[in-house]
Parts: sequence; structure tokens; C-alpha cells
Amino acid sequence: MDFQHQDNRITLLDGPEELGFVSYQENGDVLTIDHTEVAPKLSGQGMGKQLVGKLVEHARNDGKSLDPQCPYAKTVIERTEEYQDVLAK
Repeated sequence: MDFQHQDNRITLLDGPEELGFVSYQENGDVLTIDHTEVAPKLSGQGMGKQLVGKLVEHARNDGKSLDPQCPYAKTVIERTEEYQDVLAK
């Protein structure tokens, strides 16, 4: 499986098949996470958390912070101590 970042969206791909994504809106130095979705067949396998992690990595690399409006992404970020540094103040 591969991750592809394009057009304010990080997508989880298995060949040509899209299995999940996390999307965001960019507003200056803040990326607002608006949706995270994973195919039902991958439910419970940590793929959603990996998608959020990829977005955290992207925010860090670009010197941006995250505003997780998506309930799933918000829970992942709040429960993962090493992600706290990217939360928008």
C-alpha cells in the first residue's frame, strides 16, 4: 500500500484502488482536517491513524499546525502524545 499527497488530501492506495484518505483545508499556517475515511475492509487495522500520522508529518515539514475538526483525527491527535506539537493554539 502506498500513500499519495495531492490537492489537500493524503490518499491510501493499493495499486489503483483508493482505500482511504484524510482531507484538509489550508488557511495560512493552519491545516484544518475535515474528514478521514477508510474502507470498511480495513477497519480496525490502524490505517486511519497512519493517514493522520502522514498529515502530522506533512504539517511538521511545512512548519504548519493542525486544527482537527474531523472527530476521528481529533481523537487520534489528542491520544498520541508525539502529535501534540502540531496542534493549533
